[in-house]
Parts: sequence; C-alpha cells; structure tokens
Amino acid sequence: MLILQKIRDYQQLMKLSLSMLVVMSSLVGYMMVPDLEVRFLNVLWLFLGGTLVTAAANASNQLLESKSDKIMKRTMSRPLPDMRMGNMEAFIFIGICLIVGVFVLYYFFNILSAVLALMSFLLYVFAYTPLKKVSSISVLVGAIPGSLPCLIGWAAATNHIGSIAAWTLFIIQFFWQFPHFWSIAWLAHEDYTRAGMKMLPHKEKVGHFTAFQCVLYSAVLIPLSVLPMIAGLGGWISFVGLILAATWLFYNSFSFLKNNSDAMARKVMLASFVYLPFILLSLLLDKYF
Repeated sequence: MLILQKIRDYQQLMKLSLSMLVVMSSLVGYMMVPDLEVRFLNVLWLFLGGTLVTAAANASNQLLESKSDKIMKRTMSRPLPDMRMGNMEAFIFIGICLIVGVFVLYYFFNILSAVLALMSFLLYVFAYTPLKKVSSISVLVGAIPGSLPCLIGWAAATNHIGSIAAWTLFIIQFFWQFPHFWSIAWLAHEDYTRAGMKMLPHKEKVGHFTAFQCVLYSAVLIPLSVLPMIAGLGGWISFVGLILAATWLFYNSFSFLKNNSDAMARKVMLASFVYLPFILLSLLLDKYF
C-alpha cells in the first residue's frame, strides 16, 4: 500500500494526465514531418525525454507553489502541501527528470531539441509560475512553453525549426491555450484569489470580458484550421477535423459570452480538453491513412 501511495504521489507531482497531453503534441510534431521514416525506438525515446522534462516542469511548479497549493481546495491534497512528500525529495526528483530528459533528447536526437526543451522548462518555471501572482499576462507567457513541445518534436526529427511547417502546430496550440486557461481560471477563481493568483484577464469574476476573450481566441482557431493544408502537413481530413473542433470550441465560448455562468465556463473547458487531442489525431489520420 505504501508503494502504491508513493507511485500515486509521484503521478500527482508530475501531473501525469497533463504531461501525456503535452508529450502527445511533441510526438505529433515529430511524426508530421514530411518524408520522415518514423522509427518506433525514436518515438519511444522522444516520449521518454519529453515526459521527463515535462514532469520536471510540473513538479517545479508545485514545489514553488506548495504554500499556495495548501490554501486552495483543488490542490491541498497534493503530496507537497499535504506533507506526504518533502521539498528535498521533490527537488531530487526534479533534478533527475530534467537532467535525464534533456540528455535523452540531446543524445538520441540533437542539441536543438534539447535546448528547446530546456528553454520550455525555464520559461514555465521561472517566468510563468511567478507571474501568476503578478498579472494575467502570465497566461500569455505560459502559452509559449505550452506550445513549444510541437517544435521540440519537429526539431528532434529535422534539427531545424526554420519553416512555416515547423511553426504550424505551435501557432494553433498557442491560440488554443487562451480559452483553455481562462475557462479553468474562471471556475477556480475563488481558489486562485485566496492564493493571490491573478489569472483572469478581468480583475473580478464579473462582466463578459473573460468570455469575450475566449470567443476572440477560439474564433482565430477557425481560419487557422487551413494552416496545416497550406504548410503541406495535411489535406481535407485534417482540415475538416480542425474546423469541427474549432467551431465547437467557438460555439461553447459564445454560449459562455451569452450566459456568464460556471456551467458555461465548464463547457468551454471540456471543449478545450477535447480540441487538442482531436486535432492531433486528425492530422495523424490524414498523413498515415
């Protein structure tokens, strides 16, 4: 039982489900490279390296915010605020994950993918995390490391990121993060406020400004749906998939604008959770089937 509890603690520390979504975008960025001979072992190494670096970032976020997490209802049961794990244990875990993860990307792929992964870690931990208590600009800053996994995957395959195709998934994932983050921030506003975090674009959970921002950024995703086709990364299957996912996210965001309620914000959040894996699978289906 103690071993199982410790495993669950590490899963919470690394935010396993979130890590898998991030790593999935990295794998798709790798596999979408035209004319690439995809090797199963390379996919496994990229999965391992990406998972370890992401785990280090998520664990660092919890280590730096352990006092805030203790205040918030949704996070107080995490291993650090609940004192099931000490700071030194978390620090050692972070160090091992970061060093091994960056090394895997460097050794099995190239220095560019390793540098991008390290940059993503540094931005997430030392820019996004502290900015959460300063201003909602943190969401903009956090959207950068949140979108870099796509470029990391592309760099791992090609050793360059100097093309429109390389930045296609980055751009789409960048704009997706705003309705995603702000719907979550709306639902967790009371918790965030208790912890001194300023996540909403509006100071308080009133008015329609937050919902309008969700509408604005989800609307941008609709024309961006054609970008993979322009960049030579997809055809009609992925285009239709991206259009459907973007329209569904926009519809829920617009419903949130009409009815500023937690129920509508939750629908935006759920639509955003569906959006990313749906479009990534659409792109893979388009290329390989």
